[in-house]
Order: sequence, then structure tokens, then C-alpha cells
Amino acid sequence: MADFRVDQAAGLRRLLGGGQKLQVVTFVAGCEGVGRSVAVANIGVALARLGKEVLIIDEHAPGDDIASSFGLIARSDLLNVVQRELPLSQVLLQPLHGLRILPAAKAVKKLGRLSLPQQQTLLDAMSGLERPVDVILVDASMAHPNGFSPFGLASQEAVVVLSGSSASITEAYALIKKVSHAFSRKNFRILVNKVRSQLDARSIYENIAQVAAQRGIARLDYAGAIPLDDALRQSSQLGRPVLVQAPDSPSALAFRDVAADMLYWQRSESESGGVEQFMQQLLHLSQRITPNVIRA
Repeated sequence: MADFRVDQAAGLRRLLGGGQKLQVVTFVAGCEGVGRSVAVANIGVALARLGKEVLIIDEHAPGDDIASSFGLIARSDLLNVVQRELPLSQVLLQPLHGLRILPAAKAVKKLGRLSLPQQQTLLDAMSGLERPVDVILVDASMAHPNGFSPFGLASQEAVVVLSGSSASITEAYALIKKVSHAFSRKNFRILVNKVRSQLDARSIYENIAQVAAQRGIARLDYAGAIPLDDALRQSSQLGRPVLVQAPDSPSALAFRDVAADMLYWQRSESESGGVEQFMQQLLHLSQRITPNVIRA
């Protein structure tokens, strides 16, 4: 009954034109092992349970992807849609109501080389989604051929996920510095994952934010912290989000807090278009990115 009321309220907001416009958030990491994909999966679940229609765009290959966090297997890719081999409906995965996953590991590597007909096919497919999208979460790969995902440049928010390890903090700062210098992106959010306490997370954030500000690299805002508890470990091993497996655990509560806060992140009117506008901007940026630029 509670889920029905949430769905009914979301539908009424759209019918009356009072719903919020598209929010796009890209999650990146400076190194592997910080739990970025698990975080994206759980935040997606939390947002869906808040009545949002969520689309997760996943840049990772099967086996190391968002689908595996739900015990699913991605058998196709957005590239199959671009090449007119499959309709978008057959590529999308839906692990639960309000949440869809779009595997895009192959497509993202070719975004900058799509022909005009292929670009139009992509725009038509994304703008023709059966249900409106409130939030797009992008699980960005570190292995993008140009060094950084174009989704991270086109999205309103870029969240850098790091853990409490010194290597993770160092690599996160290096990523921020590289993207800031190459593309003049001056705002990032920091999500501290696998941390022992909120106090430790705040200390990590304040240290990296202070260095970034003092050196004129970027402004960093705090996105929150996720404790590493037994429930999170076990759910990951079982291929299930901790919000499904252990909804009352400390990590599940923390993911819900992050998701709720995300809905209040400030957005300018110029960034508040729909899916088609976002995809147009993404394609435009993709055509302009070169490997030399990002590695300069």
C-alpha cells in the first residue's frame, strides 16, 4: 500500500506538471576497490523507493557492472540500440519498480565516433523512453579511452567516491586535479565510502577540500559517508543491494540519507532540461574530446 501511494503521488506530480526536472549525477573514482558501483546501486534503490524514476547508465563490462549488484546478467549494450540491432526496451534491465539499468560499456567508448544517423538513433531511443526519468545515475568507468567519461562532463554533478585509505585519497585528488585542469570543471562532491565513523569521513573530506581550495583546483562539497558493516559485505557477496538484504543496517540507513540529500542539491535552470537535452549535450562534448586534451 505504501509503494502504491508513492507511485500515485509521483504520477500526480507529473500529471500536474509539478515534478522536478531531470537530475544527472555521475559517480567517478580515482582507483578501484572503493565500492563505487555498490554505492550507485544502493543509492538508485533508495531514490526509487522515494518515488523517483531512476535510470542507471553503466559504463562497466558484464561481471563488474551494476547488473551484477542485483544478481542480473547484462546480455546487450546501448551500442546494440545505436546500431539498430535491438530496441532500447530489450537492452534495459529492471531489477525493481522505479529503477532501470542501461548497460553502456561498449557505447560509451564510441560516443565520439558516432555517425550523424547513429547519433539521431541514440537521441530518438533515449527521448522515447516508455516512462519519464527523474534521475540519471552514471557509474563511470576508469578505463574510458579518453581518460575521463564524457558523462562526467555533461552531468550536473560529479561525485568522487573514495575510501579511507591513503591511496584512495591520493588518487581521488589526482583525478580531480586532472579533470579540473583539462576541462575547467571546478565543482565536485565527495562521498566517503567504507569508513569507520562519520568523524573520520568528515576529517578526510575537510583535508582534501582544503588542499583543493588552497591550490585553486576545485571546490569540493560533502556528499556523505557510508560505513563498512557486515551487512554491506554480505549483501555484496550475495549480489543484492544492502537496502534489499538488510534495510535496517547502518550502511543502508546511510545510503538512504545520501539519496534523500541528493534531491535537494541545488541546480540552475540552465541545467534542468530533459533526457533528450542531456543526450544532445553529451554527444556534443563527446565529439570534442581528444585523448591529448585529457592527458595534457
